[in-house]
Amino acid sequence: MPRIWIMYLTSLTEQKIVTRTRRAFDRALCALPVTQHDRIWKLYLVFVSQRGVPIETSRRVYTRYLKYEPRHIEDFIEFLLRSGLWQEAAERLAGVLKDDSFCSIKGKTKHTLWLEFCDLLTNHASEISGLNVNEIIRGGIRMFSDEVGRLWTSLADYYIRRKLLEKARDVFEEGMMTVVTDVDLRIERLEHLINRSPELANCVLLRQNPHNVEQWHRRVKIFEGNPTKQILTYTEAVRTIDPMKAVGKPHTLWVAFAKLYETHNDVANARVILDKAVQVNYKVVDDLASVWCEWAEMEIRHKNLKGALELMRRATAEPSAEVKRRVAADGNEPVQIELHKSLRLWTFYVDLEESLGTLESTRAVYERILDLRIATPQIIINYAMLLEDHKYFEDAFKVYERGVKIFKYSHVKDIWVTYLSKFVKRYGKSKLERSRELFEHAVEMVPAEVVKPLYLQYAKLEEDFGLAKRAMRVYDQATKAIPASEQLSMYEIYIARAAEIYGVPKTREIYAQAISSEGLPEKDAMKMCIMYAELEKSLGEIDRARQIYLYASRLADPRFEGDFWTKWHKFEVNHGNEDTFRDMLRIKRSVSARHSQTHVFLPDYLQKPTVDEAMDQLKRTGAPEDEMEALERQLAPKENSAARKLGFVSSSIQLSETASGLIQNQEEIELPEGSESDEEDDDGKVEIAQKDVPDAVYGGLVRKRDDEEAEKEKETGALERIKRRRQGFSVMGCAC
Repeated sequence: MPRIWIMYLTSLTEQKIVTRTRRAFDRALCALPVTQHDRIWKLYLVFVSQRGVPIETSRRVYTRYLKYEPRHIEDFIEFLLRSGLWQEAAERLAGVLKDDSFCSIKGKTKHTLWLEFCDLLTNHASEISGLNVNEIIRGGIRMFSDEVGRLWTSLADYYIRRKLLEKARDVFEEGMMTVVTDVDLRIERLEHLINRSPELANCVLLRQNPHNVEQWHRRVKIFEGNPTKQILTYTEAVRTIDPMKAVGKPHTLWVAFAKLYETHNDVANARVILDKAVQVNYKVVDDLASVWCEWAEMEIRHKNLKGALELMRRATAEPSAEVKRRVAADGNEPVQIELHKSLRLWTFYVDLEESLGTLESTRAVYERILDLRIATPQIIINYAMLLEDHKYFEDAFKVYERGVKIFKYSHVKDIWVTYLSKFVKRYGKSKLERSRELFEHAVEMVPAEVVKPLYLQYAKLEEDFGLAKRAMRVYDQATKAIPASEQLSMYEIYIARAAEIYGVPKTREIYAQAISSEGLPEKDAMKMCIMYAELEKSLGEIDRARQIYLYASRLADPRFEGDFWTKWHKFEVNHGNEDTFRDMLRIKRSVSARHSQTHVFLPDYLQKPTVDEAMDQLKRTGAPEDEMEALERQLAPKENSAARKLGFVSSSIQLSETASGLIQNQEEIELPEGSESDEEDDDGKVEIAQKDVPDAVYGGLVRKRDDEEAEKEKETGALERIKRRRQGFSVMGCAC
C-alpha cells in the first residue's frame, strides 16, 4: 500500500497539478500510519518547492510539517528567505536564537545564526517591522566580543537603510569609542596574520595532499632567508612524501636539499643527502638517474673529477646475479635494478669520458651502450665522429653500419646522410663501387616520401666521380621512385643536369618521358608541356612547339588554365599565321565546351564546326565572348573579299622557310570557276581533316605519320591535292 501511494504521488508531482496533488498528499497522510509519514512528507516538500506552486500553499505545507518535525525549522527559514518573506523569516530566526535548547541539524552555531540574523535585519530593514533591532544587535555585541566590529557596522547599516543618518553616525562614533582600546592589538594580530597567510595557505594545501612536491618547494621558498626553517622543511618533506604517491618529481626535493648545504659550503653534508637520495625507490628510473647526474655535476663544480667518474662507474654498474635473485624473490623490484640501462646516465657518463678519460675508456663506454641496445642515432653519430677525430675511419664506418642495421626509418635518416657524406668525402673515386652499393642500399630502405635528397646525393656522386650515363640513370630512377607531388621538381633537376652534360637536344626525350608519365599529375604535365614548347621555340622548331601546345590543350580547361591559353595565344601571334591562329581558337572553344559538359561539341580529330557555328553554339550555352573571339571576328574576312594571303606571319617576326613551314605555295593552280562551291554542301559546312599529335612530340624524332600521309598523297592526283588544300584554306571564310 505505501508503495502504491508513493508511485501515485510521484506521478502527480511530475504533472504539477497543484490542487489535485495537494489533496492527494492530504489523503495519503490520513490513510497511512504515522510510521510511513516521513517518506510522504519528504515527497510533499519536494513538490511544494517546485516552480509554479503558490508560495502561500508551500508556506502552509511547511507550517504543517513543522508540527510533525519541528527540528526542520531551518529548512522553513531557508524557504522563507528564497520566497522573499523577510518578516516571517526574521521572526522565525529570532525564535530560534531565543530557544536555548535548539540544536541545528545543519551544524550551524549560535554565533553563525546571530550573524545571519544581523545581516537579515540590516539588508531588509525597510521590510521588517515589529522587532527591536537595536536591542537585538546590542545583545549580540555583548555576547560575541570577537565580532563587535562587524556587529557595530551592521547596526549602523541598519539605520542608514532606514535613512536615519544621524543615528547611524552616532552608532559609528559609539563603536569607535568602544573598541578603541583594542585597536592596536587587533592591528598587530592582523599584520601577523597577513604575514603568515602564505604559510597558513600552504599548510592547508599540504594537509589536503602531503605528497604534492610543488607545495613543499613553495613552503621552502616562504622561509627564504631562514636556513634552519628551510632545512627542517626539507627534512619533513622527504620523510613525508611517498614517491609512489607523489604529485611531481620527488627527487627534486633531495637535489634542492643537497644544494642548500652546498650553497652554505657544506659539501660533506650535501654528499650525505645525495647518498641517501640514490637509495630511495622512485617511481621511474629517470628520477634516480637525475640524482646521480646531479651528484656528479656537484663533484665537477668542486674540481673532484675522479670522484665524478667514479660515481658514474658506480651508477652504471650492473647489479650482480645474487642481488637480482634476491629482488626477484621479494617480488618488489626497485628502480636501482634497472638503473644501468638508463640512457640519461650513459649519455652523461660518455660525455665525462670524452672530456676526462682516454680514447679506450670512451670506446668501452660506447660499446657498452651498443651492447645494452639503448643507443640513439645521435649516440651512433657521436661515436663515429669520435673515431674519425682520432683517424680511425674504417672503425667509424663500421659504427655507421651498425647504426643503420639497428634503427629503422625515420630514426635512421640522419645516420644515412652523415654516413654517405663522410664516406664520399673520405674515399671519393677510390671506392666508387662501394659507395654505389651504399647508396643503392640506402634508397631501398628509405620511404618514397623522403628519398629525394638521397637520390640527389647519389647523382652528385656519379657526376663528380662516376659516369654521366649512370648519373642520368639515377635521375631517371628518382623520377619513378619519388611521390607524384615531387616529380615535377625532380624532372626539372633532371632536365637541367641533362642539358648541362649532354646539351639541350638530349632533354627532348626527358620531356617526352615526363609528359607521357602516368605518375605525373595533369597540372604538372601541362607545366612540363609549356616548358617543352618553350624549348622547341628557342631552338626554332615552331611546328614542334605548336604540336606540343596542341597536345597539352586537352589538359587545359580555359576556365582555370588561362595562363596556358595566354601563352599559346602569344605564341601564335608571334610565330603563326591566320590559319594556325584560327585553329588555336577553334581548339580552345572545343576544349571549353567539353569541360563545361554542354551538348554542343564534336569528337576530336574528326570534325570541327565553322567559326560562326562554334560561336553561335557557345552563345546558346551562355558562354561570354572573350578576347580571343573578338580578335577572331576581326580577322574573319568580309563577304566577297579578295583571296587571303596564305603565308600570313606577324610583321614583328621574321621566320625562315624551314622553321615556319607556312610559306605560300608559289605553284598554286587556279581551279575552274565553281570548283569551290562544289566543295561545300547545301548548309555551307566544310569537313576539315584533322591531324593527331605526331610521335615526334614524345621524343620519336621520326614523323611516321607524316611519311604515311606523304605516301598517300603520291597516290592521288595533283588536282585532288590542291582541291583538298584549298578546302582547308577556305574553311574560315566560307562560313561567313
